[in-house]
Amino acid sequence: MEPPPPPEPPKPRPSPAGRLLNVLSGLGLATILLVLLGLLTWLATLEQIDSGLHHTLRKYFDWRAWYLLPELGGKTVPLPLPGGYWVCALLALNLTLGGLLRWRRDWQRVGVLVAHLGIIYLLVAGAVAHHFSQRGHMLIAEGAASNAAEDYFEHVVEVAEAKDGKPAAIQVIGGKYLTDLEGSASRRVRLPALPFDLELSGYIPNAEVKSAAEHAPPAGVPVIDGYYLAPKPAEINTEANTPACVARIIARDGSQAAPFLLSSTARQPFSVRHHGRVFTILLRKRLWLMPFTVRLDKFTAEFYPGTMKPSKFVSKITRSENGSDAKAIIQMNEPMRYANLTFYQASYQQLGQGPAARMASVFEVVRNPADQWPQYSLYVVALGLLVHFITKLAGFIMARSRPTPHV
Repeated sequence: MEPPPPPEPPKPRPSPAGRLLNVLSGLGLATILLVLLGLLTWLATLEQIDSGLHHTLRKYFDWRAWYLLPELGGKTVPLPLPGGYWVCALLALNLTLGGLLRWRRDWQRVGVLVAHLGIIYLLVAGAVAHHFSQRGHMLIAEGAASNAAEDYFEHVVEVAEAKDGKPAAIQVIGGKYLTDLEGSASRRVRLPALPFDLELSGYIPNAEVKSAAEHAPPAGVPVIDGYYLAPKPAEINTEANTPACVARIIARDGSQAAPFLLSSTARQPFSVRHHGRVFTILLRKRLWLMPFTVRLDKFTAEFYPGTMKPSKFVSKITRSENGSDAKAIIQMNEPMRYANLTFYQASYQQLGQGPAARMASVFEVVRNPADQWPQYSLYVVALGLLVHFITKLAGFIMARSRPTPHV
């Protein structure tokens, strides 16, 4: 009688780094992340009804949101959840490590690997869109044309010299030079093309200009020409915020002019005369120019019977570029894509009252370098699933075709 084979030696316990890799690449973590992503999407869909789309997207899926507390019906739910951006980032890491470490070198699993790559491609497309896309809106009345979109959130300071009643050589100070100037912080912005620099301070993200004669200012708040800046609660829809700041002109010789207030609610820019030249200074939302002009020829709206709920918006436009015109139609769920820009039919407005009233169309303009990447990623996933199905079917047919030995 032969002796039993010796027992196999115990497998060495993995190192802490190995255990961490096993967790990060494991199916359990992937399942948890997918459940969290579904929960975040569901809660964000419910919350955007009361809080608005852009505010909800920033709260749930912005890279700066490490965690969040959901709100339902205006009430905060005491359930801390991780930010959707980091859930997607961890899911991409999980899929990448799982594909590299756990994939068996088996031709029958090539389709699964391709499908994994398609999902990773989709997550990368979302990250690229989040960090590098630009979003704005364009309001055009029937018969009018425009070649500029207005950013939803970023406010800038525009400084220009007035010549023949029109601004010339506009200098733009970006929003990143304003938003960190809250409280007593200040910044001198160099303007080499102009005969002076501009000092900015006291930035308030949402403010109103109040008269010191009607409302006594709080202690320490500067009063300029009888007015001061009073903060307001931030709007739920952050694109409705009206920021303001204090500005001062500093000449090349170092002399400083009297300070003045800049508010995004001002109907006219602040004008100043310097050495016989007139300059205008304005705080407004950033404009970005299109490489073509859009003219709204006709706008029509259809509503569900007996309601004011829109069922269809249709804008017939003419796109003019380099002396040539092209007709196009933009409607709900059917945007216009051209020159790396996408025009969505967002909403509409009625300008004026009575017979002189005109309809205006509001387009959301998006510049997204990864605009078509989600579509391509779906093609990759579909190809992977097709390859996986074909390999499984081929394996099944080959197994059935082998002769069965008789016992």
